[in-house]
Amino acid sequence: MADKKTFYITTPIYYPSGRLTIGNAYTTVAADSMARYKRGQGYDTFFLTGTDEHGLKIEQKAEKQGIKPQEFVDKMAASYKKLWKSLDISYDKFIRTTDPEHVKSVQKIFERLLKQGDIYLGEYTGWYSVEDEEYFTESQLAEVYKDDDGNVIGGKAPSGHDVQLVKEPSYFLKMSKYADRLFKYYKEHPDFILPHSREKEMVNNFIKPGLEDLSVTRTTVNWGIPVPSDPKHVVYVWIDALSNYITALGYGTDDDSLFKKFWPADVQLVGKEIMRFHTIYWPVMLMALGLPLPKHIIGHGWVLMKDGKMSKSKGNAVYPETITNRYGVDALRYYLMRALPFGSDGIFTPEDFVERVNFDLANDLGNLLNRTVSMINQYQDGHVAAAPEKQDELGADLKSVADQVIKDYKKQMDTLHFSQALDSIWKLISRSNKYIDETTPWALNKAGKNDALSRVLSNLAESLRLIAILISPIMTRTPVKMFEQLGLDWDSTAEKKLGFGDFSWDTTVTPAPKPIFPRLKTNVEVKYIKEEMAKAKPKKQTRSQQNQGKQIGIDDFDKVKIQVGKILAVEPVQGSKKLLQFQLDFGNGQEKQILSGIRKFYPNASELLNKKVLAVTNLKPRKMLGHISQGMLLSSEKGGAVKLAIVGDEHEIGAELG
Repeated sequence: MADKKTFYITTPIYYPSGRLTIGNAYTTVAADSMARYKRGQGYDTFFLTGTDEHGLKIEQKAEKQGIKPQEFVDKMAASYKKLWKSLDISYDKFIRTTDPEHVKSVQKIFERLLKQGDIYLGEYTGWYSVEDEEYFTESQLAEVYKDDDGNVIGGKAPSGHDVQLVKEPSYFLKMSKYADRLFKYYKEHPDFILPHSREKEMVNNFIKPGLEDLSVTRTTVNWGIPVPSDPKHVVYVWIDALSNYITALGYGTDDDSLFKKFWPADVQLVGKEIMRFHTIYWPVMLMALGLPLPKHIIGHGWVLMKDGKMSKSKGNAVYPETITNRYGVDALRYYLMRALPFGSDGIFTPEDFVERVNFDLANDLGNLLNRTVSMINQYQDGHVAAAPEKQDELGADLKSVADQVIKDYKKQMDTLHFSQALDSIWKLISRSNKYIDETTPWALNKAGKNDALSRVLSNLAESLRLIAILISPIMTRTPVKMFEQLGLDWDSTAEKKLGFGDFSWDTTVTPAPKPIFPRLKTNVEVKYIKEEMAKAKPKKQTRSQQNQGKQIGIDDFDKVKIQVGKILAVEPVQGSKKLLQFQLDFGNGQEKQILSGIRKFYPNASELLNKKVLAVTNLKPRKMLGHISQGMLLSSEKGGAVKLAIVGDEHEIGAELG
């Protein structure tokens, strides 16, 4: 007997710094749907997901909670596994980058690349965003802050997060060595990157301008995999995280049988925002290791909200549990796979979700099942007879539609076009509902046309059997319920043959069918989802709440210079609802400009003129809406009201608080 064909699919490994949204769930449900489909096609399938657990952000999150990084990631990984279980994710392995086997393999990979000259020691200078876990050149920053001499002193990443300048020794991967080879590979393998528009982005934005060598270690981060030959360096995310796709299969260990069996991956599914890492850094690493590249890397779109990308801070994030706890797992899985066309973004709204459930699932699919089973009970005592070999014109048309749908469905599923595959299935659902209206079983029963009635009901049962099989990679629980109501056994191979007329009916349907998708009250459910989204928005903490429990040493306090300043001028900053711009005199000819977000607390700001206030005067200058701020005014906050720290005339201008 010949070996079964293999299929290997991966998701990105998720960074466990916070709760996962339905956007994260989209990637995993998509990969799971493909894995289930391939298993159904007879492939020996391996499906990988997991967590990327190292880095400065994890260190900081753990410190904030007063626990060790390992304890923090253990807790987060457990919560992710629990979520995937609740969504019926059928992964074969959940890899964690803190797994001992992964750590050892990464160290072997690093030392090999170092030994063969593909990694070298140098010095890194760049702007680092802790939130993004990413480094940027000055030209890549969305906003740059400069001091009075024109020197860049800070800025914001494209994500809007603050960056800080980092200078440190670093090992570099020789990206430039492989640039031409990578470009040639793209040309010779036109379907390596999908959709094709993503390849154009990589070529035009990164390869043609020239690939710079990639910094792959850090000395300023402790929570990571140490470089064996130089332990003060830890392996940075690129080699650590990206290599999980092969270390999960045993690459670099004594037992690499899974690696030999499944690599190269058939599909690596990632969000479009991390395509550069997976289509440039990752292939270069594999080329340097002398390994074949994945067959396809697919960059899917985002689940967006009306006001842009999903974000906890905006209060527009939707979490999987919000949906599944109230509407069931299949409602979410169906919506995610139907709402995002291949490679494109999709917009989630509570209204659209409820409408999809009501119209697609309750009206179209649920009603078809309920009507069919009810009529079989009413007209045939619950018995479904075998369909006749010869069909009349309407039956032949229904069979023809079913045959074409199966053909189209396979074509779309093979290329991960899940939305289009579901569109195909719904053509059969729509045609079956129309078939009821055309054949009027109630009229056939009244006229005593038993043979015609039996044929119609058998054809409807057969359509529903096929529909259940077709939706099963995407909707995991509904097909089982459909089979139960049709009197079929979901675990039976004979009853899951995928062809109209392949199954010989002689079964008894359930005597009391229940709707599998009850209709929702639109206004009630839209209100519920919006309220849950609002609950998820983090409450803004006051500075005192943020600092509660934090302790600093006297050395830290001594670094802060607090002086008395006199307000010479104050005016609102144009284009801002929050900022006031102050000019202050700190004595001895020293004047500073300070911006403060207290505009709403001082609507008549001119009343502050000539007041003496306290200010921190040795902060690094920062740019705010194009204006330089050279310090920070001190204030108090109570009950949401903010008041400047104004002092009396007995305090001299320029005097230091100490």
